[in-house]
Amino acid sequence: MFAFIIRRLLQIIPVIIGVTIATFFLTWLIPGDPTNVLLGPGASEESRERLRDSLGLDQSLVTQYLIYMSNLLTGDLGQSISFSSPVSEVLFRLMGNTALLAGAAIFVASVAGIAAGTWAALRPGSFRDRGLTIVVLFLNSMPSFWLGLVLILIFGLHLRVLPVSGMPDPQSGLLTLLAHMALPTITLAAWSLAAIARMTRSAVLEVINNDYVRTARSRGVSEARIVLFHALPNAIPAVLTVIGIQMGFLFSGAVLTETVFSWPGVGLAMFQAISSRDIPLIQGGILMLALIFVLINLIVDVLYVYFNPKIRLN
Repeated sequence: MFAFIIRRLLQIIPVIIGVTIATFFLTWLIPGDPTNVLLGPGASEESRERLRDSLGLDQSLVTQYLIYMSNLLTGDLGQSISFSSPVSEVLFRLMGNTALLAGAAIFVASVAGIAAGTWAALRPGSFRDRGLTIVVLFLNSMPSFWLGLVLILIFGLHLRVLPVSGMPDPQSGLLTLLAHMALPTITLAAWSLAAIARMTRSAVLEVINNDYVRTARSRGVSEARIVLFHALPNAIPAVLTVIGIQMGFLFSGAVLTETVFSWPGVGLAMFQAISSRDIPLIQGGILMLALIFVLINLIVDVLYVYFNPKIRLN
């Protein structure tokens, strides 16, 4: 197992290097001049040239990338133009808010998805099974920002029962925080819920008719006990893989959700960075999200092997 983890960690290195290369060069394709953010559109060309020289923007992209990588090895992600702070400080300050939202979303998606998928698998071909299929197709087809706007329209503007933007002060209390989290959590969790429910249904259907399940039924074991102690434990490895992948997607998908609900996280900061052409913050945010994604996949691989020892470590 230790050698397996070391190999997976070594495989992360070329992935991260590839992310830095793609991100660095693609961000420079964003139209606009970053000196406009710092100096304003009315600044003289002489002032712009001095600023470009101080920021190293007058050098070739290859040279800038090599400087960026050398700084990155020391933990320096650069200086955010729009926040006037080190990128690392901005990201770590906001990552807690994004992790809170993504954690709530994956919890809701996992609990509801596993319950719905198992419930449908117990009666394949029934009305509830076909109903779940329709709901899954609907959730997989609609964009998250559209769902967010619909929820704002219904619960925020018409019913006026839930807040639709921002994050409350920590001193406001747990209930106020949960109220502000409700709509963005549902929006972020919808697509993952559909994926988890679909995989749970398939995994439970695969094991529910195995010999050991039929033996348990013939011995008079209740259906609830069969599901909880026989079917679900054997379906967990496949479901766990999907949950892990969805966790990575939730962090990256938080960009749209946080923007729609003005949730002060990394996603909203990256959207603002793109609008203001804050290249260091864009690069640092994408790098952090990529690192989170690959680390989550590493954890999922380890857990998959733990729950299913028959998997060969290679």
